[in-house]
Amino acid sequence: MTTHTAMSYDQLPIIDLSAAGRGPQARALLHAQLHSAAHDVGFFQLVGHGVTRAETDALLTAMRAFFALPEADRLALDNVNSPHFRGYTRTGDERTGGARDWRDQLDIGAERPARIPGPGEPPYWWLQGPNQWPAALPGLRTAALAWIDRLSAVAHRLLRELLTAIGAPAGFYDPVFGEHAHPHLKLVRYPGSAADGTGQGVGAHKDYGFLTLLLQDTVGGLQVQREDGRFHDVPPLEGAFVVNLGELLEVATNGYLLATNHRVVSPPGATERYSVPFFYNPRLDARIDPLPFPHAAEAPGVTTDPANPLFAEYGYNELKGKLRAHPLVAERHHRDLLTPA
Repeated sequence: MTTHTAMSYDQLPIIDLSAAGRGPQARALLHAQLHSAAHDVGFFQLVGHGVTRAETDALLTAMRAFFALPEADRLALDNVNSPHFRGYTRTGDERTGGARDWRDQLDIGAERPARIPGPGEPPYWWLQGPNQWPAALPGLRTAALAWIDRLSAVAHRLLRELLTAIGAPAGFYDPVFGEHAHPHLKLVRYPGSAADGTGQGVGAHKDYGFLTLLLQDTVGGLQVQREDGRFHDVPPLEGAFVVNLGELLEVATNGYLLATNHRVVSPPGATERYSVPFFYNPRLDARIDPLPFPHAAEAPGVTTDPANPLFAEYGYNELKGKLRAHPLVAERHHRDLLTPA
């Protein structure tokens, strides 16, 4: 008699990056697991990444201190004051899929001088600029920028192993990163459920870069859309980063690698949830060439969404997303870039 068992969605694939340094057999197994996770799911839990508990605690301590500041101190960093979409977003001011996200957050990028686009230059250069930091917490700047550097190194190593895993040249995309890459860090607090009962911590979406590495606390709430079309919980795993592939990797492989829908359901009642997503993004002016790899003939094509066109230059994709997600910033600083209703 044949028995059929339902696929288990209790946990995402768990990938141990340290296996890359444990000899040919361990590395070959790592590549098989990476290949499967990136092709079949688009999400996995990453362990063996080398980021220490002390490094993580330094960031989390600084983040909790920031959200413990008086509201006036946080609002002094309101991202409405930044044409570069940097700074603090109060609860309910960010949008996903046109609906408000019930969280507040601090958006941080590489610390660079503002670049105001000149005549004929792409408007995405508005995304480059200085961060906003709380004067009362000088340690936050140190911890956040150190985290960006640390996770950029982890993501660089992971991307090279992933490309190798599918038979592509490991360093194919190295030129679009380097010192002019455009990493993005969010420090996020979900304050519990909205008073009107809506449960959208952040609405269903895909990320538009290469890789996202998420540090989540023990509360839970992250959900990933799996093969059955339903959204499944991602149980927190101590010491792991939740990794998902962005739209650029799906486009680069003509759909062979998956960018997967995910969302966050607000924690119940007044329960707070903290998370730290890090987005490994290329230079704003990077044009993402198709990836040469032996499975290209099996690629199903990129998911098409008329409401979410994808552009060859990365900066246009991020600018599109920022204008939608932060309507108050867009209205104040970039009305000329908005599509008339």
